[in-house]
Amino acid sequence: MTDNLFQTVTLNETITLQNRILMAPLTRSMADEKLVPTQAMAVYYARRAEAGLIISEAVIIRPDAQGYPNTPGLFTPAQINGWKVVTDAVHQAGGKIFAQLWHTGRVAHSHFFDQSGSTQVLAPSAVGVEGSVPRMRELTYQVPKAISHDEIIQLIADYSQAAANAIDAGFDGVEIHGANGYLIDQFLHYDSNRRTDEYGQTAENMARFPLAVVDAITARIGSDRTALRVSPGAYFNMNGDSKDRAVFDYLLAKLEERDLAFLHIGIFDDAMEFDYLGGRVSSYIRSVYSKTLVGVGSYSPETGSKAIAEDKFDLLAIGRPFIANPDYVTRVREGKELVEYSAEMLASLL
Repeated sequence: MTDNLFQTVTLNETITLQNRILMAPLTRSMADEKLVPTQAMAVYYARRAEAGLIISEAVIIRPDAQGYPNTPGLFTPAQINGWKVVTDAVHQAGGKIFAQLWHTGRVAHSHFFDQSGSTQVLAPSAVGVEGSVPRMRELTYQVPKAISHDEIIQLIADYSQAAANAIDAGFDGVEIHGANGYLIDQFLHYDSNRRTDEYGQTAENMARFPLAVVDAITARIGSDRTALRVSPGAYFNMNGDSKDRAVFDYLLAKLEERDLAFLHIGIFDDAMEFDYLGGRVSSYIRSVYSKTLVGVGSYSPETGSKAIAEDKFDLLAIGRPFIANPDYVTRVREGKELVEYSAEMLASLL
């Protein structure tokens, strides 16, 4: 039984979702050469508007945030106007959509920085990561420059402006991408944050920049329109450290004091366990965070419904199955078989 997936939910007494099924952010690299959303993207999202909420693919907040080809931006008038076409299409189909705001940090690449004139990749510390850019494997990752104090202040302002741009573009709210080994997450883990100033070494210091971004955005567009994705378990472009637990204990306690629309777990498979968290990421977060929580990571409708019934989280985000099944919500409601996702079919799926 999956009936609880089809209950309406109101976030912070403001935004009512028609069901508990969210479409997870999924990088599709479908923007044009100026990182403007395309008509194909409007069609893609509108076809999935039955979701209680769509979280857009990650959207870069400024030119030096880019680490993948053809990922859409939200920092030029053309990009804002392109997103208006997308959000209008989703709203006309009866859906709601949040923009996921993104800076890739040390997995950005200067190859993409033409619009900014910058040649330096930015990160909390000058600690690189092994590997190469997805879909452009000839580009290997560069050793980043440690972000200066002035650059941190500018980044906070740029996140805030991107959130305002998202509202201007017709989004119902934003999800700050603070997970999966990207810039904000890099501040929260000892593997990537080797700073010795007020942004490093202690839990309070390491959470300072992420919380400043959250506060700047909520001040700009309201906490009811602001969500955050986090990855306490380091597993992607990141090595874990047992000291990371204290950082997230501190961060999540501070987030509990704020009235975010929701907190979204950043994990590819929630069956993964982390010794320093005492097991699954979802179990750890739920043990210290009581407000609206979004679970994700290889859940089926049945296992997701069961987890919600057991109060493991409140909303269920679905990723790749939503690519393969634009009518995912209808199929689940009517008990129809789901089309299995495969990488081979990705290019043809809108």
